[in-house]
Order: sequence, then structure tokens, then C-alpha cells
Amino acid sequence: MTNILLTGSSRGIGAAIAAALDLPGITLIGHGTNSGIPADFVDPAAPAVLWQAALDQFGGQIDVLINNAGVFEENPIDRDDDAWLANWNRTMQINLTASAALCRLAVRHWQERKAPGRIVNIASRAAYRGDSPAHWHYAASKAGMVAMTKSIARGYARDGILAFAICPGFTMTGMAEDYLASRGGDKLLADIPLGRVADPAEVATAARFLALDAPPSMTGAVLDINGASYVR
Repeated sequence: MTNILLTGSSRGIGAAIAAALDLPGITLIGHGTNSGIPADFVDPAAPAVLWQAALDQFGGQIDVLINNAGVFEENPIDRDDDAWLANWNRTMQINLTASAALCRLAVRHWQERKAPGRIVNIASRAAYRGDSPAHWHYAASKAGMVAMTKSIARGYARDGILAFAICPGFTMTGMAEDYLASRGGDKLLADIPLGRVADPAEVATAARFLALDAPPSMTGAVLDINGASYVR
């Protein structure tokens, strides 16, 4: 039996990942606002509470951590100074710091058990390409997630602890629909050679592969799912 903790599982990419991992031999615990274990990642203590709750439900063993929870909120630079900084810090706390806290707990858990484990972090194309002038914080948080993933992969591979990241481009979730509507969908779609945004199920297919089947030598890999809108 493989025990998986998935954050942000209640909608969008997270819900698609949960569906993709509805397999024999897999036990999944989700976290989210609408289902699973509730935890507000604005609270610095929330990741540890979530981890312990999942650990208790799993009987003391977690094998895979998938960090998917995140926010995508505008933060224009002409905002009031305090409001701009507060929004920057909120995005960093939810998107990066909470994920880092869970990764740390996962690594320590596997080290203590002398057991292998896998981390899959859902980052973004913005980590490499950047984002709009109102989304510095989002791009920076996702770039940090990619760098963290690579650091974990390099630091703990000898312990059998593997780390991967996925960088989706626009994906048809609630966040993407709002963004497409606000920025002019046709113009943005013209920038995607495939001619469409990704479906959450496509991201979920990659997440399932990394969580269960990717060979150990792939640790540290970052998979792009963006319709060739950014190639590197």
C-alpha cells in the first residue's frame, strides 16, 4: 500500500490528481477547502498540523507528498506599500513556505524511518518565463519551488528520497479561466503553439507518473506541460 498526501486536492489540478491516483494499492489523503483535511496555509503552523493529521490517519507512514496548493492573485505595483507587501508575503507563505515546511517534514520522516519517499511539487511555467507585471510574487514563489525541488533531489538521493517538479502553463482551472478573461483569452492562446491550454488531467497524468513510476535516476527532473509556449 502506498500512502499519499496531496495538498489542494479539492478542485482543479488537485482534484484531477486525486482522480488519477484512485488506484488499487493507493491510499490518498487530500487537503483543501472543500474536501479532505482542512488547513489554511496562511497560518505558519498549518503545514505541521496537516502533516500530523495525515500521519495519524495513515497509521504513521506517508510514502509520497504532492504539493499542489497555491494561490494566484493580482498584486499591482501601484498598490499601497503595506498592501503590496502583505499580498507578496501571503502568496509566498501559501505557495512556497507551506510547501517547504511539508517537504522538510517529509524528508525527516523518511530519514527517521530509513525509508524511501517521493515529493512531487506543482510549480509553474512562470518559474522560468516569469509572469505578468501584477504577478511578480507568483512567479517568484514558483521559481523558489523549483529551486527547492532540485536542492532536495541533490541533497537526499542517497537516502532514496526523490523529488520532482511539474511546471504547467495555463491550465483550465478556475484560476486560469479568471486570468484568461481578464487578459484577453484570444491573445494568450495565440502564444501557445498547441492552440489550447492544458487540461488538468494532463498535469495529473504527469503527477501520477512521478509519484509512482518515474525511475530514480529522474530525481530532480522538472516536467513542462505548456503546449510549447515556453521551451528550454
